[in-house]
Amino acid sequence: MDESTPEAAASRGFFQGQPVLDLFSQATVLGPHTTMPASSQPCPWPKGEVISLPESFDFAGSQRSTERLLSETDTGALLVLHDGAIRFEEYWETGGRDVPWLSMSVAKSFISALVGIAVGEGSIAGLDQPISDYITVEPGSAYDGVAIRDVLTMSSGARWHEDYSDPESEVFRLAAALSVGTLDGFIASSVPESAPGTICRYNSADTQALGALVVAATKQSITDYMIDKLVEPLGMTAPSHWLVDSVGRE
Repeated sequence: MDESTPEAAASRGFFQGQPVLDLFSQATVLGPHTTMPASSQPCPWPKGEVISLPESFDFAGSQRSTERLLSETDTGALLVLHDGAIRFEEYWETGGRDVPWLSMSVAKSFISALVGIAVGEGSIAGLDQPISDYITVEPGSAYDGVAIRDVLTMSSGARWHEDYSDPESEVFRLAAALSVGTLDGFIASSVPESAPGTICRYNSADTQALGALVVAATKQSITDYMIDKLVEPLGMTAPSHWLVDSVGRE
């Protein structure tokens, strides 16, 4: 097995312990990726008077050490904002101000924002429209006929097992689809488990389906659409990246 592939990384404990710290800080070496350059009009955060973290904090009636909490949780970065200004900024482990860490589920917020923008601009007709009106899915599969609203609220009903040690789990197969098969193929064949709109389950496949929706509706890649709608107007100050599969899908 190619040790650089996502499935190989998962099999050796990619999501646990030291491999997280080593590999998440080198996201762009995991495989093909696209790049979103910094905004042409960057808007850096203003800096306020520097503060120190409290030595301890109250938890359930007892005092806990802040330093111990940061150590035990393998915290890589901590930023404190007050009135829109940076008051505290520190990094540990393999983190760093200019280190591009793998954002994991932060991507969910970017994708849902892009869906909202596409709705506002009329590229997506409405949230009650079936997502399968836009993306290709197999008949009877998890996203066939499911309202976009239900996918946005992670109530699609698609099966999602997040067991990083099980090569048959959905989270493992989604990561593997970056290099074996395609991400769109994974979504097209996803298995339904419950009726749409009945159960809310944190499900990364729902976000991947929404990404495909954005591409189909806007006729742009996620990378290009995000540059235009978020990177540029928000004044992002540094380049960022999307990992992509064998056909370039983010």
